[in-house]
Amino acid sequence: MALVNYGTKEITFKLVYYGTGLGGKTTNLKIIHSQLSPQTRGELVSLATETERTLFFDFMPLDLGSINGFKARISMYTVPGQEEYNKSRKLILRDVDGIVFVADSNVTRSEENQKSLANMMENLKEYRLTLDDIPWVLQYNKRDLTTAMDVERMEAELNHMKVPAFEAVAMEGKGVFATLKSITKLMLNRARGGD
Repeated sequence: MALVNYGTKEITFKLVYYGTGLGGKTTNLKIIHSQLSPQTRGELVSLATETERTLFFDFMPLDLGSINGFKARISMYTVPGQEEYNKSRKLILRDVDGIVFVADSNVTRSEENQKSLANMMENLKEYRLTLDDIPWVLQYNKRDLTTAMDVERMEAELNHMKVPAFEAVAMEGKGVFATLKSITKLMLNRARGGD
């Protein structure tokens, strides 16, 4: 549920980018951050290892303007993709309002994508949530690879709920904002009582 601060008249939505290690979650946030004006975005905080993988999260508040007199913001996070950081993944999902599941299109990552999606669903259970309870979208990243799976295969393996799905090449910014626009719209509709 979005965090509402009546004192400051702010409503903050929590958006989490979830997926396998090195799948493009952090790249999405870096592209979004680089393309937005400083007036609408906060500082991008990244905690990384020597291998450039996100250890805990990236956090970037995004100012959406006003909704019913409340200043609306999105706090954007990524989870670490590596399995050994599952406790961090679970913690970052607490109070989530929307999820972008970033799937790696490389055919060699098919099983990892499916395991990561199952892991996300399992971690949501910790908060008595299912994917029916939260707006979420899929992003099929790295579509430029010669080893990229067919979208039809990725849909069959990952999109059992027929949520919006977007093809992307996050390194080039392709599909990044279409994905963000879709999940933002879904979160705002949910907050307003729509579906």
